[in-house]
Amino acid sequence: MSALRKKFGDDYQVVTTSSSGSGFNQPPPEKKKKRQRFVDKNGRCNVQHGNLGGETSRYLSDLFTTLVDLKWRWNLFIFILTYTVAWLFMASMWWFIAYIRGDLNRAHNDKYTPCVANVYNFPSAFLFFIETEATIGYGYRYITDKCPEGIILFLFQSILGSIVDAFLIGCMFIKMSQPKKRAETLMFSEHAVISMRDGKLTLMFRVGNLRNSHMVSAQIRCKLLKSRQTPEGEFLPLDQLELDVGFSTGADQLFLVSPLTICHVIDTKSPFYDLSQRSMQTEQFEIVVILEGIVETTGMTCQARTSYTEDEVLWGHRFFPVISLEEGFFKVDYSQFHATFEVPTTPYSVKEQEEALLLSSPLMAPSLCNSGDKNSSLDCLQTLEDNDSTTKLPTKLQKITGRDGLPKKLLRMSSTTSEMTYNFGELPMKLQRISSVPGVSDDKQAGKASKISTEPMSKSVADLPPKLQRLAGGGGGRMDGHLPPKLRKMNSDRFT
Repeated sequence: MSALRKKFGDDYQVVTTSSSGSGFNQPPPEKKKKRQRFVDKNGRCNVQHGNLGGETSRYLSDLFTTLVDLKWRWNLFIFILTYTVAWLFMASMWWFIAYIRGDLNRAHNDKYTPCVANVYNFPSAFLFFIETEATIGYGYRYITDKCPEGIILFLFQSILGSIVDAFLIGCMFIKMSQPKKRAETLMFSEHAVISMRDGKLTLMFRVGNLRNSHMVSAQIRCKLLKSRQTPEGEFLPLDQLELDVGFSTGADQLFLVSPLTICHVIDTKSPFYDLSQRSMQTEQFEIVVILEGIVETTGMTCQARTSYTEDEVLWGHRFFPVISLEEGFFKVDYSQFHATFEVPTTPYSVKEQEEALLLSSPLMAPSLCNSGDKNSSLDCLQTLEDNDSTTKLPTKLQKITGRDGLPKKLLRMSSTTSEMTYNFGELPMKLQRISSVPGVSDDKQAGKASKISTEPMSKSVADLPPKLQRLAGGGGGRMDGHLPPKLRKMNSDRFT
């Protein structure tokens, strides 16, 4: 650790991640009992199938796979037992033929032709079967042409022997060539870590390949096993959730020549979105890691598995580098494969960080526009644009226009009666004529009709305030000449 402090200097910070909960000024919780794992560290699944009832017959329908899946001691027992029973059965058949024909009593008579020469008891019949089955052919015991039943038994023996050899030897060959042992040379780190990478809180673990032969098309997947209860009250034990380790970017396709660090970015889509250092002390989950690939030497698919429980996830840690550049090659130091060191990491979850950032930010309006709804996004952009435009208008005109300051927006707003909240009494008569477009409520329109009809339409804009004169164009004549074509046409039709 002293060397590590020298290397990182002031950036180094000790972050306690033990279950004692230090750093939060609270009494340490009781030590959790070691719970049952769903997948062991060596990849074995702790699942047993019981109460199958009549479903056990399904195992016999796929007898070959059943034999391959058995343990080695049972495979050897079945192998030896099958050959022993087959040999004793066939030897008994040869002895029975000799006994029925009376060859056992006249075996030493030179003038008598037996079914099988020199077979006069059960051991001699057994030796004849072994010589025939193994094609040894010593030449002392042989079948004669005076025994048709012996010829039929000989054909049956040849067929049965071929079937037994193909079945048992094939089963043993498949079991020996299974790529399960290849998974022994695929390593996973003992712990997973959570720390910052590229400015994001990230869950990381390490994988490595001890052999020089590559894993072709290596792919990695992660599953989160966690019990939960649905809003309907249904309890789901060991519910499986997918952890994204780069499926969308192709990062899950590995070139596993040297140890690699697999990353899962914790964001809003991650199941760990609300996981913090504090909550991890009480959480119960298991991360199952599955590495698949094709063995380069045999072409068979290999799968390696491991898992990490909540006790094996270190908060605020990072893996030691294991690759160094030597003279003409890269060297991998597997002595540091499982080693980690502590780094400064926020103890808060991503959800808590985003909420704190939202509350502390003075610009709340842009944050409100971060919605997945397209309509709300357009409304936010329209609001920002309208606020920008109204700040450039005079105070009285801003009261008229509200958030829609431009004439084009005023025309759009005037089409809806419910949005007409103007106070025309505060404005000059000319501006009231401009604002009195179709869409104003009947009460307001009736209240202003007498005033509008008594005013001449050709009065100069010189009576308006200077700012409004500049807005209207600064010249004499009628003010509606400076309106947009659609609004001018509506205004002329209104007073025709």
